[in-house]
Amino acid sequence: MFGEAFGLDLVARGTGGAFSAEDATEIVAGAGEFAASVLAPLETVGDREGARLEDGQVHLPAGFAEAYQAFAEAGWVTAEAPESAGGDGLPGSIRAGLGEIWNGSNAAFALCWLLSAGQIHALDAAASDEIRETYLTRLVSGEWTGTMNLTEPEAGTDLGAIRTMATPRPDGSWGISGQKIFITWGDHDVAPNIVHLVLARTPDAPAGAKGLSLFVVPKFLPDAAGGPGERNAVTTASIEHKLGIHGSPTCVLAYEDATGHLVGEVGGGLAGMFVMMNSARAGMGFQATGISDRAYQQAAAYADERRQGGVLDRPAGAPIAEHPDVRRLLLSMQSRVFAMRALGVYLGDLFDRAETDGTGALAEFFVPILKGWATEDAVALTSDAIQVHGGMGFIEETGVAQHYRDARIMPIYEGTTAIQSNDLIGRKVIRNGGATAEELFAQIEQTVTALRGLDDAVAARTADRLERAIASARTATAALLGFGQTRDAYGVSVPYLMLLGTLAGGWMHGLAVTAVLAHDTQDAADAARLVSADFYGAHHLPRVHMLAETVAAGEIA
Repeated sequence: MFGEAFGLDLVARGTGGAFSAEDATEIVAGAGEFAASVLAPLETVGDREGARLEDGQVHLPAGFAEAYQAFAEAGWVTAEAPESAGGDGLPGSIRAGLGEIWNGSNAAFALCWLLSAGQIHALDAAASDEIRETYLTRLVSGEWTGTMNLTEPEAGTDLGAIRTMATPRPDGSWGISGQKIFITWGDHDVAPNIVHLVLARTPDAPAGAKGLSLFVVPKFLPDAAGGPGERNAVTTASIEHKLGIHGSPTCVLAYEDATGHLVGEVGGGLAGMFVMMNSARAGMGFQATGISDRAYQQAAAYADERRQGGVLDRPAGAPIAEHPDVRRLLLSMQSRVFAMRALGVYLGDLFDRAETDGTGALAEFFVPILKGWATEDAVALTSDAIQVHGGMGFIEETGVAQHYRDARIMPIYEGTTAIQSNDLIGRKVIRNGGATAEELFAQIEQTVTALRGLDDAVAARTADRLERAIASARTATAALLGFGQTRDAYGVSVPYLMLLGTLAGGWMHGLAVTAVLAHDTQDAADAARLVSADFYGAHHLPRVHMLAETVAAGEIA
């Protein structure tokens, strides 16, 4: 469906024919089987047992270590690593599907893979040959895992306030001292070593972000054979007790003259870390999709079985899925999940083609949109799943509440929604005069034209709705450009991000409608896709107009 919606076999297009849609289907099916049999059974276990700290060592819930070993031995870490790092180099369009599967089956577990994947990209971009040989190879094989160490007690969003110090040593290594908080999978017992990627300040470095450098700091120093040797001076001071993702250990790490190695140039830390952060932010979009779809599937299954009260215009004994408002909730969830999923695949395709087709600017444009919009909608969507369950949704034993608790962190970590929206309007809209936004609107208009050429009522309605939404989006963009770099613009940056995410979701549905109607005949799945697109257009796309009015108002004093 996605290949048809985007005009061709996008997997083959993005990889120059190295992979095809058939390959993607086989890979995704294999991941689904692995996730269903190995990861999903541990989701509730991880939530109920959680991570625990004993004698300075974090222990994961029962079964996590075995699951990770199976994950690594099956080659899933290597498969997603770029070829330049020694991996198999699966294209972004396939990785988007895999990210959804891992997170839908067990989001707490998937965070380990997500951080390792991000560090692989960062080291591949900037690490020396020695670091590549010692650390990158073991991360790519899945033998060791990686983390991202940014946040400190007095330096959350403001990375320029980081105080962790890196002192040069005569042997070329660095002594790292300081404390890092909120470190996802910062300590565990599922792999023999953990590689921390740490932002720190060097002596005499300038104040602010320009004074930061990036360092690899292992939990265990490699021995002569390259395996884990002496324990480095990194200790786990505590682990956080969280609202959700209990199976993912979130640690406070203390560095006491720990041995580290410089990655890239002195003072280039933030640029190096942004490679990892960008990877993680896209991964958050896939996480949002996975958790949302798991919540939707659980709600839909419950609604198909639960019978309660008479259902208007339906036979006696009809399930609650036939109640008009429950049907509305389920269609709302399903249509938003499709929009998230399609946009994630499209973003992966943009990155696949960035070097050959010049899609890099649009890909970077969509990263904060996918991260911010999808994660915000995931919180609402998992809440709707509880609503479908009624009172039973509020009871932990049904399991649906876990999805809501797990989803709530997603609009916060890896950069809050406001950080994403500030990046979007400041660097990617106002700075270039709205050129990339206009490129997006022009592409959506091409879809509108294609829809108008189809003899179908849903296509006509979708075209009308998208055309009106584009007009509102242009009005909002013009208002932002008029505000410039002022409080008026940043006061409405989140509404603007949500506007573009909602519009992009409608575009994905528009592309799907054109693909469905290209078939000579439509089957039941095609009919359901048309219903989903029509619903999104009627129930979600109108939010664009409301948000455009909000954006035009600017900051309200």
